[in-house]
Amino acid sequence: MEFSSIAAELTTLLESRITNFYTNFQVDEIGRVVSVGDGIALVYGLNEIQDGEMVEFASGVKGIALNLENENVGIVVFGSDIAIKEGDLVKRTGSIVDVPARKAMLGRVVDALGVPIDGRGALRDHER
Repeated sequence: MEFSSIAAELTTLLESRITNFYTNFQVDEIGRVVSVGDGIALVYGLNEIQDGEMVEFASGVKGIALNLENENVGIVVFGSDIAIKEGDLVKRTGSIVDVPARKAMLGRVVDALGVPIDGRGALRDHER
């Protein structure tokens, strides 16, 4: 096999890979923590976030976007902010914070996210 045929085959392969390269992602769906303290995280990015939208930090901690500015978003952290560090990724969830109301919640004590805190175990009914 001569050099020109190998080069042509390689070129065809590379063109195919470049054409099929997946580039459909949303930059506005993620941001980075600029600072965190006293239960508030300042996040850069998240340009399309809505007021009251829930976010999730890289550590799994959740928060709510309340202070929308031109460059940054102020997020109130649900729970401890100890696991959140500067530079951590934050992603939008696309949902506004809400607490489900269902039969399984009757007589139960839940936190702001609807997670039971009364020591009686998890909720069995999963419908919203």
